[in-house]
Amino acid sequence: MGEDTLGGTLAIKAEGLSLGYAGSGKPVRVLSDVDLTVEKGEFLTILGPSGCGKSTFLRAVADLLPPIAGHLWVLGKAVSEARQRREVAFVFQEPTLLPWRTARQNIALPLQVGKGSVSRSVNPRTDHWLDLVGLSQLGDRYPHQLSGGQRQRVSIARALQCEPDVLLMDEPFGALDEITRDRLNDELLAIWRETRTTVLFVTHSISEAIYLGGRVLVLAANPGRVQALIDLASLKDDNGAPRREGPDVQETAAKLRQLLRVGGA
Repeated sequence: MGEDTLGGTLAIKAEGLSLGYAGSGKPVRVLSDVDLTVEKGEFLTILGPSGCGKSTFLRAVADLLPPIAGHLWVLGKAVSEARQRREVAFVFQEPTLLPWRTARQNIALPLQVGKGSVSRSVNPRTDHWLDLVGLSQLGDRYPHQLSGGQRQRVSIARALQCEPDVLLMDEPFGALDEITRDRLNDELLAIWRETRTTVLFVTHSISEAIYLGGRVLVLAANPGRVQALIDLASLKDDNGAPRREGPDVQETAAKLRQLLRVGGA
């Protein structure tokens, strides 16, 4: 298998992947020896203590950070090619909207920036994405006229504008109140079911990781590494819908809490 090609139905494949940053001598490793495969259309949640490399891993998938060692493929190709084709999109904790542009104009921004360097065509469907995130009546409002949850909806719609195959979400609801967060969790799952985009979702919330994920990846710190990969299929109902309560949900939450306690020690 060549370094830059990978066939099959995988969205992400990492082999012996180590990530970090340049130090005064040798590079400082944040995450070491990751072996991971993520299927196309999968919703993978990622848990771990601070400093374990959760956001660092997303940055590598987005081609924002080169590996120190090992290999990483995205959609069967080098991460740089996936980035150039805009097949990967990123949603951060803060919406980072341009204050002088309306919600509709912010969502349209990816189609206007660097469009000459994009190697695949995308149909402009700004109003479609506005409707999908429930903001069809608010497209002409500016960011300061929107609530925190509405601004985050705009950032999700903006990420979806280029119809990415992989959507990276780094604690996108971490700053929101619990009720708004629960509502956006449900809306995100509805969007995922419609688009079948592969989602990698970083969170510090155990309940959120269980509710959203088909699997949850647990990272440990000191050094950053894969600690566990847990299938959550048994916690969904017959239609694949998640549950927030139940003995098995509580048992899984307790297991994850213990893993985080050990992994952060």
